Amino acid sequence: MASNLPPKPTLEHSTAASGGLAHEHHERPRGIWRWLLTTNHKEIGTLYLVFSLVMFFIGGIFALVVRAELFQPGLQLVQPEFFNQMTTMHGLIMVFGAVMPSFVGLANWMVPLQVGAPDMALPRLNNFSFWLLPVAFTLLLSTLLMPGGGPDFGWTFYAPLSTTYAPPSTTFFILSLHMAGISSILGAINIIATILNLRAPGMRLMDMPLFVWTWLITAFLLIAVMPILAGVITMMLMDINFGTSFFNAAGGGDPVLFQHLFWFFGHPEVYIMILPAFGIVSAIIPTFARKPLFGYASMVYATASIAILSFLVWAHHMFVVGLPLVAELFFMFTTMLIAIPTGVKVFNWIATLFRGSITFETAMLFALSFVVLFTIGGFSGLMLAIAPADFQYHDTYFVVAHFHYVLVPGAIFAVMAGVYYWLPKWTGHYPDERLGRWHFWMSVIGVNLTFFPMHFSGLAGMPRRIPDYALQFADFNMVSSVGAFMFGVSQLLFVWGVIKCVRGGEKAPAKAWEGAEDLEWSVPSPAPLHTFETPPEFTPITH
Repeated sequence: MASNLPPKPTLEHSTAASGGLAHEHHERPRGIWRWLLTTNHKEIGTLYLVFSLVMFFIGGIFALVVRAELFQPGLQLVQPEFFNQMTTMHGLIMVFGAVMPSFVGLANWMVPLQVGAPDMALPRLNNFSFWLLPVAFTLLLSTLLMPGGGPDFGWTFYAPLSTTYAPPSTTFFILSLHMAGISSILGAINIIATILNLRAPGMRLMDMPLFVWTWLITAFLLIAVMPILAGVITMMLMDINFGTSFFNAAGGGDPVLFQHLFWFFGHPEVYIMILPAFGIVSAIIPTFARKPLFGYASMVYATASIAILSFLVWAHHMFVVGLPLVAELFFMFTTMLIAIPTGVKVFNWIATLFRGSITFETAMLFALSFVVLFTIGGFSGLMLAIAPADFQYHDTYFVVAHFHYVLVPGAIFAVMAGVYYWLPKWTGHYPDERLGRWHFWMSVIGVNLTFFPMHFSGLAGMPRRIPDYALQFADFNMVSSVGAFMFGVSQLLFVWGVIKCVRGGEKAPAKAWEGAEDLEWSVPSPAPLHTFETPPEFTPITH
């Protein structure tokens, strides 16, 4: 019986057809209105990436204020109250304003291209979810100018510090976090809808690139945990303004309840900031090793395992609050268990590199440094997982070192690797490799100078979040401060490299990298504004 369905288009047909779509959209707004009203996934992805870069520099400046104050013992530059505000705002802006939006920007750009979708499933919602962010973070930054200053209670905003003793601007801080949380939930819904409904014909879930898989799992994590953050900050709002006592012991509340709720959100949040990084590195290493990714299915299962286990480990942040012994043992062992799927990933990356035909472009350098330095952060995390040892490490600079080894050479290096890797697809030009290498080496040296000494100052007993310290910690702090300024200045090379690539450079073909096999490398470089109007016919890659 003959089928009435039209024949499936070839990939070549769909790609070529996409190039002429611009003529149908000649009425598009220009100038500022183009960016305010856009529903195109590439333009919204660009907005996210530019916004996260601006937040990265603002959060970085706050960090440099902290490091400048800690360059020597004694109070040098700022008062302790302002120091606390800088510490808090640095953490909040880097986590919610820089790292998370940068991954959402990469998802906006690359997920539709990697699954053969014409756009995100919900384009207008996509526009709305982005524009919530500039409003939210303008509000958050404005608290620094309010009476009493901005948030000064740490990025984890523990009660009762954030409720009973907080500055009046805390209500505005809560509102800004609500807006950022709504943005995250809407973005996650959009990504899930796109991946599940708009994949190219013939693309099964187990055919998707690892970056798409990691974002699918991350999106479910976001939907699961952001309402918990919304709940806990609403309880804060009630305690501050309406006389409730959720976290006030004097009124029958429990400050430890805040920590349970925050970390039930906060630990999956840590994986929200690292799982997409695993996907980026899993795209880059096979490309420049010129080998298929080793153990594709095990990587998918390991990612899902990490996501599930992330809900079972929250109280390892709370070993010193007086947990029952059985709870300490449970959270100690579940935390150690996460090392298994994470170790599977590291093993698979190394196995992919084994006997590969490796070249060391800037993207690959950042990906390799991610594997090495993130593993260091993982090992220090295992040390912190041991409850009796954590009594010594807790609230010292050892925790600061661990957290930053996971998030700076982890999440941020992965984003930079992804930018260098996909810039030819975005701009049609290769990035300047010489400039990229300067950026890489200054960043790697700066990161290790900054955070490695913190392990030793923490083990020696230096508490975190203090503006002054004993003379015995002076040398470690001086080295850390020099490294921080080196890392900060090196990011100007990154910005210049991106601008230079956008403005021109060596032309990139559709398949910019020899070993790249995913679907995005089948469309022209730069990618047309509208791609895959007709669904491409997908041929599965053997993993």
